[in-house]
Amino acid sequence: MIKFLDLQKINQPYQEQFQQKMKLVLDKGWFILGDEVKMFEHNFGEYCGSNHCIGVGNGLDALVLIFKGYIQLGKLKKGDEIIVPANTYIASILAVLQADLVPILVEPKLETYNINPDLIQAKISSKTKAILAVHLYGQLAEMEVINAIAKRNNLLVIEDAAQSHGAVSNNNKKAGNLSDAAGFSFYPAKNLGALGDAGAITTNDDALAKVLFALRNYGSEQKYHNKYIGFNSRLDELQAAFLNVKLPYLDSENEIRKTIAKRYLSEIKNEKVILPISDLTRNHVFHLFVVRTSDRDALQKYLIQHKIETVIHYPIPPHQQKAFSDWSSLSFPITEKIHQEVLSLPISPVMTKDEVDYVIAVLNKY
Repeated sequence: MIKFLDLQKINQPYQEQFQQKMKLVLDKGWFILGDEVKMFEHNFGEYCGSNHCIGVGNGLDALVLIFKGYIQLGKLKKGDEIIVPANTYIASILAVLQADLVPILVEPKLETYNINPDLIQAKISSKTKAILAVHLYGQLAEMEVINAIAKRNNLLVIEDAAQSHGAVSNNNKKAGNLSDAAGFSFYPAKNLGALGDAGAITTNDDALAKVLFALRNYGSEQKYHNKYIGFNSRLDELQAAFLNVKLPYLDSENEIRKTIAKRYLSEIKNEKVILPISDLTRNHVFHLFVVRTSDRDALQKYLIQHKIETVIHYPIPPHQQKAFSDWSSLSFPITEKIHQEVLSLPISPVMTKDEVDYVIAVLNKY
């Protein structure tokens, strides 16, 4: 079986360093907001090119805290509208709602799966205060256009960079440094994955960073002195230690993903399988390699019969989820088409050439 993602194999090369880090943390006996968290915040902030990095519990918390931080600063208030892509993973929308804000869904481009900037302006009202740009599947949203729209309309721009660690824009800036603030997830399956839940926020906004460092820690800048109604969402010391081990290898692992993607794009030749659009520049780190087909269930069944594991990202669009029954009457045909047709092929830095050969050959025979 070719696994969709073999996390044991991905993490195996780091076992010795993980053990060393675990011993170091255990010997220090400092398990919350210790040296490893500080080191990762410095290292990842420097990697992204941002002035500040705030380690938090997970990717969802990262986004919620950004919104809550801007509320504390008076740049957002309860009931403000946030532009969000209609086909994003549910966490993007949950973050908006959990901050008492209102998500305004906008269709993506079918070619890139990212929000269509041409449709944003028509959705902007007097209540609109921010755009949440999601770099879905590892490909940067059209940030230059989005930032220009935001500037014209005096809006904040926030990146959901949970799937785009290391992606680089045309002006040579990385994901996490293309907006006012960005939320990252280090869920184990991400390009930079921890061994449990973990997340971070990057920003160049000094005032926001100061608020966020407090908000993640019970709203406290000084122990037992609570300035804000805060959260308990701190990057775990052990997870930070593991991330410090893996971060130096992120770029080389992304290059392996891109090499596999390049082969898929050039060698999969089957009119039943619609390939993603990518110019193979550094703006896509291929967290996922997502194809579309009119009969997804049949293709997935065919691939599993040939011992190739795939995953559907994501089977149900947000506006059709039971949790959002108020949206059941909404229609987003492009989003619905995407969710009905997408299938993610195996792609990871530990796939062998033979495995890639096999996936291509099997798909071409479908």
